[in-house]
Amino acid sequence: MINCAIIRHAPTQWNVEKRLQGRTDIGLGPEGRIVAASWAVPAAWQDWRLLVSPLVRARETAAILFPNNRAEIEPSLREMSFGDWEGQSLAGLRDAPGSDAEIREALGLDFRAPNGESPREVQARLLPLLARLAADGRDVVLVSHKAVQRALYALATGWQMTEKPPVKLKDGRAHLFRVHQDGRPEVVELNIALGG
Repeated sequence: MINCAIIRHAPTQWNVEKRLQGRTDIGLGPEGRIVAASWAVPAAWQDWRLLVSPLVRARETAAILFPNNRAEIEPSLREMSFGDWEGQSLAGLRDAPGSDAEIREALGLDFRAPNGESPREVQARLLPLLARLAADGRDVVLVSHKAVQRALYALATGWQMTEKPPVKLKDGRAHLFRVHQDGRPEVVELNIALGG
């Protein structure tokens, strides 16, 4: 078994505007870089293996948090695709005439935006990665995205995403899991403060 910490990237302008980003490659911007620079990860994690989503907002966050640790780009950590909904707000989508957003959201793990990806599909790409990481035997930090973080949490807890999560995953926090040899994660500690 290995330890596996996951950190969501610092906020982008689209996060501030509550727009769905998905695969749209938005950078942090000045404010996001200031937020990331105010974070500090536990000292022991600086020596862990570091994997990062290929999207620039995650790569920028990792570079700020781990200046002396070379990140490995890992395509499996890219954000869930929100397809045709990217760039729009969920509130706006819900309020649009004839919208089926709430019906889609009620599907939990099988939610999928038009031409997008489901959380269950995100889990399907995470499990083989987690098994490879466990086989490697080194503790690891993942710098990724909200939907990926939630999919990992659901794998660990059995949460179906059809109701509120047992524990809300807060922004600007890290979450620590233990990963078994078959790739199955279990929760160690959630919402670890990134103290400055």
